[in-house]
Amino acid sequence: MHYPWHLYLMALLYVLAGINHFIKPKMYVRIMPNYLPAPITLTYISGVAEIVGGIGLCFAKTKNIAIVGIIVMLIIFFTVHFYMLRSKKAGAGIPQWILIIRIPLQFLLIYWAYSYYV
Repeated sequence: MHYPWHLYLMALLYVLAGINHFIKPKMYVRIMPNYLPAPITLTYISGVAEIVGGIGLCFAKTKNIAIVGIIVMLIIFFTVHFYMLRSKKAGAGIPQWILIIRIPLQFLLIYWAYSYYV
């Protein structure tokens, strides 16, 4: 089945983001909320989830499951975005306004995924 190019773009972005969890795990561990256990394990799990979700978008039998998984993942990632707003260390020197802009951007990413759900 052929999908619009922008669905494949989204799939590629999630696969690349997931791979980055394995290339630069320290970056993701630093932004992991300190109340969550095993930050390195959660970093790798989220990386696998992004890769699997991205690949799942490309196939008719798994597309809708992948979309739901990605939306759930993006909702869970709100915890990281809010933690980065509250913690200077987790914020990693990123300007506050950029951290704030990421919140509505997250809603746009959720909408983008949802727009392919059939």
